[in-house]
Amino acid sequence: MNGTFRVGNLFGIPFFVNASWFLVLGLVTWQYGGALAALFPTLGPVAPWMLGLFTALLLFASVLAHELGHSWVAIKQGIGVKSISLFLFGGLANLERESKTPAEAFWVAIAGPLVSLFLSGLLTAIGIGAGLTGPAAAIVGLLASINLVLALFNLIPGLPLDGGNILKAIVWKITGNPYKGVIFASRVGQIIGWIAIATGVFGNIWNLVIGWFLLQNAGQSAQYATVQNKLAGLTAADAVTPESPIVSQDLSLREFANNYVIGSTQTWRRFLATDDAGQLVGAIDLDDLKTIPTGTWPQVLVKELLKPIEFSTTVKPELSLLEVVTLLEQLKVQELPVIRENGVLVGLVEKAEIARLLQRQAEANPA
Repeated sequence: MNGTFRVGNLFGIPFFVNASWFLVLGLVTWQYGGALAALFPTLGPVAPWMLGLFTALLLFASVLAHELGHSWVAIKQGIGVKSISLFLFGGLANLERESKTPAEAFWVAIAGPLVSLFLSGLLTAIGIGAGLTGPAAAIVGLLASINLVLALFNLIPGLPLDGGNILKAIVWKITGNPYKGVIFASRVGQIIGWIAIATGVFGNIWNLVIGWFLLQNAGQSAQYATVQNKLAGLTAADAVTPESPIVSQDLSLREFANNYVIGSTQTWRRFLATDDAGQLVGAIDLDDLKTIPTGTWPQVLVKELLKPIEFSTTVKPELSLLEVVTLLEQLKVQELPVIRENGVLVGLVEKAEIARLLQRQAEANPA
């Protein structure tokens, strides 16, 4: 992540801060240090700024606690947390995967605001119960207020805020489709973003910044969910590459060259070979043809040059295309063979063909 620095681990979770965090840290220190200096002139020339820095760090600790709330619930659901990052707009817990059910997604989303509400109540009780006065009372009061604002702001029902994730879980529960939930919550986030920008035009720069942030992230979430929804409605069989490079192992090299290589417009460098039952038995590389004198090609069969298949996994025709794409990404490969339950090879599913399929669908059904 550009401009992001790892500063350690929190309960085994990698913890990062973005360069923008230092900007906000400096601004909060300057603004609140100046406020403390004005309210409590007896503090002297240095103490207000030290207290301002201390307060700024406690504010970010509150944001961190908020993200740890999300992370703790996710971990309880068996979801790994890749990292927690602090940046200009707050924090982000990067989870390995989504929750499996709407209820689980709801609890992950609401956990952060609940932590912030708890901290606000706790700090308010400490401020009142301990009878704090002076700078200590001011700092505790500010922290209580900020945690309340953090909770309420994040409950705004639009992605990428927690409220948007709560809304996503509700729509998911109603429709049975998690991607419809994301799209709906993203659209709400975009509407709220435009409202924030419209009000920010009249002089509130923070509304402009927040509005831009919501528009950018909600728009990306909607686009990503739209693609995921399309992929979830398709299967591996839908995206099998036409004229996949499949040949019979019983062909002679001459037949193989004449029928699949010479004059072909395809650029395949490797072909999958099948037996009489159509089951995958190996692969032949075009470069291997060079090792055999052309005069003997009619007598040499493809099966004599076969190599073991290098694919670490295969997929079934009925597998969701979304799961196929996930496998391609996890395995860092460009293609996977599609094989029926009885072992018969259907063809190859490739990243490029999946992209072409989505493009064809988009052209046939323009938004």
